[in-house]
Amino acid sequence: MKIIDCDLSQAEAIRAILNDAIVTSTALYDYHPRTPEMMAGWFEAKRKGNYPVIGLLDQHGRLMGFGSYGPFRAWPAYKYTVEHSIYVAADCRGRGLGKLLLEQIIARARAQGYHVLVGGIDSQNEVSISLHLRYGFAPAGTIRQVGFKFGRWLDLDFYQLILPTPAHPTDG
Repeated sequence: MKIIDCDLSQAEAIRAILNDAIVTSTALYDYHPRTPEMMAGWFEAKRKGNYPVIGLLDQHGRLMGFGSYGPFRAWPAYKYTVEHSIYVAADCRGRGLGKLLLEQIIARARAQGYHVLVGGIDSQNEVSISLHLRYGFAPAGTIRQVGFKFGRWLDLDFYQLILPTPAHPTDG
């Protein structure tokens, strides 16, 4: 297994993982699969924001999962807070890949001087909730019936990890 910084050459593999999550789960509160054009825009936004896209490759170079983060909210005072996401290919789940990706997300956020990592997790996603709790994330609230997918209302739980960074935060 190899950890990499993903680029456009992994866009199609990332799109396949995302699209599977969109059509089969409540991991994303989205209805429509992503297009190649959407992925190009997504990668451009990550590049402009200096946000990592971290991937895990198997021994054959196949992307098994990825994680990233981006802005939590658009207001300037949130500049030290990012919201992350982790997705693992359906046939690769249960192997501890989410753990490896979350470790990388935490390390990168710390290295970039972020102070808070936020994860928005469907309240029924016990695996992701358990993973985040194991890494010190604390429950930060639930928004009830905020999503509607697969014919039912969905609750979104927020979890946060406060990091000891940055060393010298500033306003502005």
